[in-house]
Amino acid sequence: MNMIISGVSEKDGKKIAYVSFEEGERIAEAIIPDCKILSNKGFSADEADMLEAYLRENLASIKREAAAVNPIRAMMKD
Repeated sequence: MNMIISGVSEKDGKKIAYVSFEEGERIAEAIIPDCKILSNKGFSADEADMLEAYLRENLASIKREAAAVNPIRAMMKD
């Protein structure tokens, strides 16, 4: 499974980042720090719950990774 973390952005005065989980044709998109799945294609409800639990348990390190994302450099990788 691949996990992709966006850079930090601001929404309604709150810092957020998006996290995508991809495995084959299945994809789930989540938001942190809320640790909630926003969209899900192919993961079961139990699997989505496990992904949210993973986000909660690893929130500090995921936030650090999101803060380190350079959006210009990320675009240049494509």
